[in-house]
Amino acid sequence: MPLTRRAFLKTTAVAGLSVGQASRAAGGQNESNGDTDTLKIRPRYYRWHVNEGQEWTETNTGYATLNWEIPVSQCALVLVDVWQRHYIKEPEERAEKIIDEHLVPLVKTCRAKKLEIIHAPAPEAARVHPNWINLDTGPKPERAADEWPPREFRYLSGTFSQYRRPVEPREAERQSLPPLRIHPKVEPLAGEAVIATGDELHLYLKQKGILFLFFAGFNTNACILSRDYATIEMSKRGYQALLVRDCTTGMESFESQATLAQTNGAILQLEMFGQYTVTSGEMIRGFS
Repeated sequence: MPLTRRAFLKTTAVAGLSVGQASRAAGGQNESNGDTDTLKIRPRYYRWHVNEGQEWTETNTGYATLNWEIPVSQCALVLVDVWQRHYIKEPEERAEKIIDEHLVPLVKTCRAKKLEIIHAPAPEAARVHPNWINLDTGPKPERAADEWPPREFRYLSGTFSQYRRPVEPREAERQSLPPLRIHPKVEPLAGEAVIATGDELHLYLKQKGILFLFFAGFNTNACILSRDYATIEMSKRGYQALLVRDCTTGMESFESQATLAQTNGAILQLEMFGQYTVTSGEMIRGFS
């Protein structure tokens, strides 16, 4: 049964409080193993609450930050769809600039500080990469057959084919572009995992004892939100999901391109509904 808005807010608030407790408990275990490296960050979120004496209106809400000190051993940087190209000019140019100015320095620092780096390209790219960990091999529970919606409607075939979006005249040209692969500037090093699915990422994190996931990559308003190994789904699994907000950009429309409204809206969606954001500079400075 879906949560009501109030129940959701209560759930996420409790989760936010429990993070510190979980971190301290796990941190004590790490310290007993001699692991004392920590990452100090100020996760940003959007408050739907107002201060005492203020009217409860949208214009009186705003951003807030927390103070977290996290064991590095419980963290991972997850690189989502950091491709070597894009078929649209502007997001490709923005991504290249972000990779050069923010993502490469962050990856370099994380590698130096032994923070786990996990590469999460699309499944078809992951499964042909030599670093693919291939953990998601167990039997999958079968979904119960359901006659509704009808199969033809689900696939928009037969009598329902009239509701399909038209085939774009340049789609064949797009499909003929070089295959997508991980950008050479963040190509996985030996020992860095490549994962294909959310189940696989979960199994790997369980093996490693990782709780905090820092996401970077593209596109903010698509894969960063919707992949089964990305922010929202991994948050649902119980992990703390943080987006590195200067290491991402979205696909914009002709109306939103000038202000990057799609990108900024996707970031705000995460900050409003239970996730957090940080910057690459903050992470780099936050290593003890």
